[in-house]
Amino acid sequence: MAANEGEGSSPMRRKEEHQYYPGCPGCDHDRSKELQVGMPYKEFLYVWMICLTTAIPISSLFPFLYFMIRDLHIAERTEDIGFYAGFVGAAFMFGRCLTSTIWGIAADRIGRKPVVMFGVFSVVTYWMAIATRFLLGALNGLLGPMKAYAIEVCRPEHEALALSLVSTAWGIGLIIGPALGGYLALPAEKYPSIFSPDSLFGRR
Repeated sequence: MAANEGEGSSPMRRKEEHQYYPGCPGCDHDRSKELQVGMPYKEFLYVWMICLTTAIPISSLFPFLYFMIRDLHIAERTEDIGFYAGFVGAAFMFGRCLTSTIWGIAADRIGRKPVVMFGVFSVVTYWMAIATRFLLGALNGLLGPMKAYAIEVCRPEHEALALSLVSTAWGIGLIIGPALGGYLALPAEKYPSIFSPDSLFGRR
């Protein structure tokens, strides 16, 4: 009797008796994990690329933010440029702060991929700059769903690596962003042979 109870409560027995139901997303994920052999390199590459691209817009603005506020003529004094620049820089993360939980709930309801695709595909005045940065943050609900997706596409022994890929890509994006912003700031002044001072790139 005891032997039968021990046999029935073993992990192997429970695994064999696990039932999958048609149309159940959780069952599909569990089944794909059990059938998975090796590391899901393709899915990990997607996770890394998307996390990298979502981190770049956060920091790419800062190298040319001073010049943008200056050319928008919102600050009456040079000393006030930093004050106004702070609102534009913070608007992105403020938008994410207000909507990240909502995007997480949406990812659970409608799936990770629709939320991720919307975030991927989702500046003429100072207030337009703030509104644009706010909307970029508010509509960018990638980080939470990407962490969940990274765990769902791999077996349990690879979950730590999956989460580290998200953090690594995020950090690299925060490094690359300022570099890109610095190279692309004031193109007519830096690259006059390519961008004419009288063109759209040279106007203030």
